[in-house]
Amino acid sequence: MNTFFSNIKGDVFGGITAGIVALPLALAFGVSSGLGPSAGLYGAIFISFFAAIFGGTNTQISGPTAPMTAVSMVVIASIITNNNGSIEQALPAILSVFLLAGFLQIGFGVIGFGKYIRYIPYPVVSGFMTAIGVIILVTQILPAVGYYPKEDSKFVNNFEPKVEEVVFNRYLNNANEKSDILDISDYKNGVLELENLSKNTLSEEAKTLAAKEASGVIGAIKVMPLALNNINWLELLLAFFTILIIYGFKKITTKVPSTLVALIVVSAIAIGFGLDYRPIPEIPSGLPEFKTEIFTGFSLGNITPYFFTALTLALLGAIDSLLTSVVADNMTKTKHKPNKELLGQGIGNSVAALFGGIPGAGATIRTVINIKSGGKTKLSGMVSGVLLFIVLLALAPLASKIPAAVLAGILITVGIGVIDYKGLKAIPTLPKDIKIGLIKFSSEVLIMLVVLILSSLWDLVYAVGIGLVLASLLFMKKIGDITANQSLLEPIDETPWKDEANMPLNLKEEVFIKHIEGPLFFGSTAGFQLLAKQIPNTAKTVVIRMEKLTYMDQSGLYAMEDVLFELKKQNIDILMTGILKQSKLLMERIDIIPDLVPKEFIFNDFENCLLWIKEHVKNKY
Repeated sequence: MNTFFSNIKGDVFGGITAGIVALPLALAFGVSSGLGPSAGLYGAIFISFFAAIFGGTNTQISGPTAPMTAVSMVVIASIITNNNGSIEQALPAILSVFLLAGFLQIGFGVIGFGKYIRYIPYPVVSGFMTAIGVIILVTQILPAVGYYPKEDSKFVNNFEPKVEEVVFNRYLNNANEKSDILDISDYKNGVLELENLSKNTLSEEAKTLAAKEASGVIGAIKVMPLALNNINWLELLLAFFTILIIYGFKKITTKVPSTLVALIVVSAIAIGFGLDYRPIPEIPSGLPEFKTEIFTGFSLGNITPYFFTALTLALLGAIDSLLTSVVADNMTKTKHKPNKELLGQGIGNSVAALFGGIPGAGATIRTVINIKSGGKTKLSGMVSGVLLFIVLLALAPLASKIPAAVLAGILITVGIGVIDYKGLKAIPTLPKDIKIGLIKFSSEVLIMLVVLILSSLWDLVYAVGIGLVLASLLFMKKIGDITANQSLLEPIDETPWKDEANMPLNLKEEVFIKHIEGPLFFGSTAGFQLLAKQIPNTAKTVVIRMEKLTYMDQSGLYAMEDVLFELKKQNIDILMTGILKQSKLLMERIDIIPDLVPKEFIFNDFENCLLWIKEHVKNKY
């Protein structure tokens, strides 16, 4: 078991490297959230530190993430709108929602919600990990070649005609939120808003649209031709030498993380030689302030309208964090404690909210970087948080000089390393166990590809959710097919059981015996429902033997009801033997017993049933 101080060198290097990589991400997430870069940095500091201390994944690096920031942005915009557009007025309510989300995550950990993440199948994890690699690789090509869509005037100019439409629609949406009915004055005011649109505002709005168009894998692919036609060779060389050092230094020694070596060496060369490179965004400095006003906003009346929003944040953060924990487990061959991890994430998000930070979760990219750089214990996450705090206080000017291309080079190597090559290599060898149309597929490959494609081109969290649903459906189908094959429900010529040897031959035409072996559930109901059609025309009594019916679900229960109802319409007496407690309880709940099968027609064993048959069933021949 790793303790805080069992891997000091690796944890320090891992934490520092992950912290440095976290800097621009935290700042960007803060800006996009609407609360400013400091909110992103505060979130990264406090979540990383406290989630590491109290969490259940030793190598996890936590902080603001893209999914959490996207939801936070909606929350912030909504609350600000309800507070006359004032951030100062809205801030207590905003931070109250973030605080509530943290409390909910703590509750998830206490009630044991985290244990269910263990049921994520390998194809989902494989697709998720490979998608992370694809996303990193594709999106980091742009900064690696020194291309930034927002700064390409030709690209940005294409969006200026769309700005007026965006601004006009935004104005109408804001007006519609204030009043359910829009009148002519709203449209006139919208036109006036467009007329007052300044050139600077027009330019900034166009840059925003351009950045949105170029975001993600699809966006990066769209602008890739422009990027390759506008290569900044200095930025490309910085990224190239970063990648070269990362892979080359490993051949010299693995005791010192090569990512950290590349970061220091290439940054030092760029700074020392006064190269004209692009640095990471400027880092704000100053101590974070405790937001006492949060307690004025944290009241039942203020947070009730946003409870489900806080719940969404809490659930998203829980899933995001635990998926990252699974990724970390796969890389380190360890096992995280899911409930403890949720507890740590909840504490981290709660503390971050108290200091004005945006919420976050376990960050896959940063966690992978930490592991690749030598991080093995919780100390690495604490170091990452402390590093960000030191940068905030003292090293903001120096850290702001790190070339952006160096970080792009580091992330490219991480993207290459995180791809699940083991899962990809197994694709040709996995058995093709499902058929769609005329083509046979491996269900594992299908799940992995669905998660990979949707994660890369759409949304990581939703893709994993769809992958889990698909995996569950395919698993149920497999088990249903296997169990149905093992359940003897369909044959017309039933093979008699040993205790049926005393059945009088002269009654076999009038008494039909049906055996049920195995479970009667959604996967086997189709066969059972054929029972009414299997019965010979001469039969006036049906004996359903249930001694070997191991389990009945709701689908099986209603299938049983349908069959018995059909037999009753044909004036056929129904006898049952050996009903187990679980099945009997279900049939009593919906009145199959006694409405369709009277209690006197239920027997503990076939011997007593046979006595009733001999006494009441008369041979018509």
